[in-house]
Amino acid sequence: KEVVEIVLDCMDLDLALRTEQPFSTPKTSNEVKIEKWDRFNRMCLMIMKHSIPEAFQDFISEGQSAKKFLGEIEQYFAKNEKAETSNLLAKLISMKYKGKRNIMEYIMEMSNLASKLKSLKLELGEDLLVHLVLISLPAQFGQFKVSYITQKDKWSLNELISHCVQEKERLQRD
Repeated sequence: KEVVEIVLDCMDLDLALRTEQPFSTPKTSNEVKIEKWDRFNRMCLMIMKHSIPEAFQDFISEGQSAKKFLGEIEQYFAKNEKAETSNLLAKLISMKYKGKRNIMEYIMEMSNLASKLKSLKLELGEDLLVHLVLISLPAQFGQFKVSYITQKDKWSLNELISHCVQEKERLQRD
């Protein structure tokens, strides 16, 4: 949405998004304003139509205002954002490290999910992410988890990765 609005503004075509459609009254003739608004509205709709996936292009009906269309598309994507947020959060909290893959890559995958959630306006603090990673570690990391909990200091995600890599190497040696 923001990109489309910026493009239309830079092209000075956003009149149809900023103002309501003018009407003629018996006292005033707004024909020039009406023609200008209609032209900008058509151009906005054409640009928006070509800026979105084909599946949404059917939403544009003849005579629809660009402002109304943008609002409808925004509502549709807001509903999808909720579903995506829910799916990403469910995936993040259900992740379990099974010990078969690189632990650093595993933690980075969890961090990537948290970044995606942040882009969907659900920001998880680094402290929470550190705890989610610790919770997802298997029983072999029990002593490691207790060690973290009893410490006064909190770890950053990078410190956690470093400590987890060291702990995994220690566990493999034992």
